[in-house]
Amino acid sequence: MEMLVNLKEKSYPIYIEKGLLEHVGEKIGAVYQGKKIAIITDDQVNHYYGETVKSQLEKDYAVTIVEMPHGEKSKSFDVLPALYKRLLDFNLTRSDLIVALGGGVIGDLAGFVAATYMRGIPFVQIPTSLLAQVDSSVGGKVAVDLPDGKNLVGAFHHPKMVLIDPLVLKTLEPRFIHDGMGEVIKYGCIKDASLFDQLASYQDFNDLYKDIDEIIYRCIDIKRIVVENDEKDFGDRLVLNFGHTLAHTIEQYYHYEKYSHGEAVAIGMYQLTKLAQERGLTPAYTADKIKAVLERYELPTACHLEMDVLKQTIKLDKKNINSKLSLILLKNLGEAFVYPTNLSFFDGVERV
Repeated sequence: MEMLVNLKEKSYPIYIEKGLLEHVGEKIGAVYQGKKIAIITDDQVNHYYGETVKSQLEKDYAVTIVEMPHGEKSKSFDVLPALYKRLLDFNLTRSDLIVALGGGVIGDLAGFVAATYMRGIPFVQIPTSLLAQVDSSVGGKVAVDLPDGKNLVGAFHHPKMVLIDPLVLKTLEPRFIHDGMGEVIKYGCIKDASLFDQLASYQDFNDLYKDIDEIIYRCIDIKRIVVENDEKDFGDRLVLNFGHTLAHTIEQYYHYEKYSHGEAVAIGMYQLTKLAQERGLTPAYTADKIKAVLERYELPTACHLEMDVLKQTIKLDKKNINSKLSLILLKNLGEAFVYPTNLSFFDGVERV
């Protein structure tokens, strides 16, 4: 399967194909004729796929692997000087290429390095987690975290290409599959009721996997359309943040250790929809339907944190602009809208 993200001179292709990792050199060779490639990855992904990708690229390029520890803590502003130094020692120039080989953390980190190193160099995304394949590898958002919050330093820097091999999902621990399903379910909630119903029809992820190429394609296609219409995240693209206002605060409160991103998004989607129902902004029983699908894929729906604690972090959220908060709510399953409000929306809520 193939699609094009049409952003004029910043357009790029996305390929979805089982076994694609065995053809990385051929695909990259179609868009890059330089001399050097730096692969940024983490210790877990490098163990499984680093040599596979490196050996292919070494046929035509000088290649180095920059390995980071796995986990959100590697997406810190503090790691950047040492990372830039590795690239300088390799004599990487503006005409060379970075390959992001990993999940969402590596994609965000490597993308931000590509956006800022020597004022910007090209990069290719090879996402290896379900979450990265259906969401974070597409759209050009790259960032690192500050102690005060997630993704507070970032840029819009689109890849030259995205290469998605669903076979890599077979090596993921079950929790990381569930993590990705949080974002898959989000797409059904905000833009595609038939996708939501399809997800509800499977017994579990193993049942779903027979249609995984199609599921990934449908999620990316939704994001592609949204990104093409709103590249810089000020209008329709905001609906992609459904559940994220609460999710980012939950992740940060637990120092990215208790809940993964997809798990936190699941909690955010359910809790916000339940609250919107109580406010009469979302139809009755919508939250129950979301909860049933989340639980089918072993995702949490509550974290039992005090709302007053979360409010302090929401104040720093990028969507909290001029003390006005843009929450993403559902008119119906498959139809989201931006609801302008402020922190008072959460008044009366004790815990989520």
